[in-house]
Amino acid sequence: MLKPSFQKYRPFEQIDLPDREWPTKVIDKAPVWCSVDLRDGNQALINPMNLEQKLEFFKALCDMGFKEIEVGFPSASETEYEICRELIEGGHIPDDVTIQVLVQAREHLIRKTFEAIRGAKNVIVHFYNSTSTLQRKVVFKKDMAGIIDIAVEGAKLIRELTENFDGDTNIRFEYSPESFSGTEMDYAVEICARVMETLGSTKENPVILNLPNTVEMCTPNTHADQIEYFIKHLPNREAAIISLHPHNDRGTGVAAAELGLLAGADRVEGTLFGNGERTGNLDIVTMGLNMFTQGVDPKLDFHNLPKYRDLFERCTGMHIGERQPYVGQLVFTAFSGSHQDAINKGHEYMENSGTEYWEIPYLPIDPADVGREYEPIIRINSQSGKGGAAYVMQHNFGYHLPKDMHVEFGALVKAACDAAGREITPEEVYQVFETEYRKTPKQYELHTCRFVDSEHINEETGEHDVHFTGSIRVGDREVEVEAIGNGPLDAFFNALPQVGLTGYEFMAYHEHAISAGSDSKAVAYIRLRRPNGKPIYGVGVSRSINRASVKGVLNAINRSVKEEN
Repeated sequence: MLKPSFQKYRPFEQIDLPDREWPTKVIDKAPVWCSVDLRDGNQALINPMNLEQKLEFFKALCDMGFKEIEVGFPSASETEYEICRELIEGGHIPDDVTIQVLVQAREHLIRKTFEAIRGAKNVIVHFYNSTSTLQRKVVFKKDMAGIIDIAVEGAKLIRELTENFDGDTNIRFEYSPESFSGTEMDYAVEICARVMETLGSTKENPVILNLPNTVEMCTPNTHADQIEYFIKHLPNREAAIISLHPHNDRGTGVAAAELGLLAGADRVEGTLFGNGERTGNLDIVTMGLNMFTQGVDPKLDFHNLPKYRDLFERCTGMHIGERQPYVGQLVFTAFSGSHQDAINKGHEYMENSGTEYWEIPYLPIDPADVGREYEPIIRINSQSGKGGAAYVMQHNFGYHLPKDMHVEFGALVKAACDAAGREITPEEVYQVFETEYRKTPKQYELHTCRFVDSEHINEETGEHDVHFTGSIRVGDREVEVEAIGNGPLDAFFNALPQVGLTGYEFMAYHEHAISAGSDSKAVAYIRLRRPNGKPIYGVGVSRSINRASVKGVLNAINRSVKEEN
């Protein structure tokens, strides 16, 4: 009988680290970042970037603030070699940026790499060989000593070529025990210590020890245990910069890197938006902005993510998913009614409280901080609620619907979504508003309207009552009306029985301007109680606030008549 398929996998061996310290730490500063987009990311593309695309991408990385950039594997092909040469000879590398070149720990490849970097100002020579148990057994068929010999011989040659290198190039060293994640920890410590000794690493001239999570094989907490164990057992720790290079096979690359920093790492290698082989590399944008949301400066400029998203997709041919953290098209979009309502209330709270902190539910970061202030946060479909429709009307069109009106208008918008069978656009939301509140069939329509102070002094207010005169079209006839009241709306209400309208009761009134300057208009929201006892809203818009109010009353009445018919 066949065993269940999951039983062919061995559980990952845990690290014996009873005195682990990383769980009590916090990330309070940015690591040294190294972009590997042009090498690790590029080699994972269906169609690798050409020279022009690599140069454009390199410049963008410099603009974002990267000071260490892995530009390629110049010994791997003539194309990679020529790209490295163009970066150097073409003067594309800023003086404060260090380029990094990758090479296997093999003599002819190392020599070719040193040819490729001549003339550069600052270079990291990054050499590696695989050390994992599985690679030793399956690929190299060597024991531990044989793998150490490969690393040490490579280190000897690199040190010799550096000491005899012509020119003023500042060369630093980086060593990666590739597949560190699958290597016995004591063995990883041993091989790295031997490399450090061979290179002559000191506190003043430290080697970068890059510990790749080449294939993510365990939970992030176990990876943190690996990093802390390695650091605690590494001789001459002060002569090494501990670097992380996480991949994302288990979908937890960012978490592994964050916990790796807690465990004592100093440096992180990754790519923009997580491009890389299989499920990708660490996403530096996500990790950096995670720090940003905790009040930590990531030391990288993310203020225009749409620009870098467009560059990335154009140069790599890859697509960034709609739900990719911080940059995906929909990550700042709410369809859920309860989410929309909370976001809307959050905006109101921010405006009214004067808080210095970002405090809007469901939005962990201000979209404006990453260049997305003009994109819709709330979008409307059949799952949307009253707050979403109100938000769209306010932020897209300047209409501040009264709170009591949200339920009524939200139901109208939901019905429109159901009828369309899809998401509807802000313009379509506005059309629902226009159709229902501005273009309702007018059984009763204001024709003329005039308000003046009457001679009568109101005993309660001590002010003149208001005298309304005007005409209302009722069907195909026009009726002259007039009345007196303690204000414009009261006077108009008192005139309604003259056209046969009785039983309506005024409940609430809100108004505001919907544009600025001399051409501004007023909008009035009128809530009436109908003769059947049910409330209904009407909206009026005019350059005159009194006329807008009167039109709002008639709009509510016309909507009521339409429902009855």
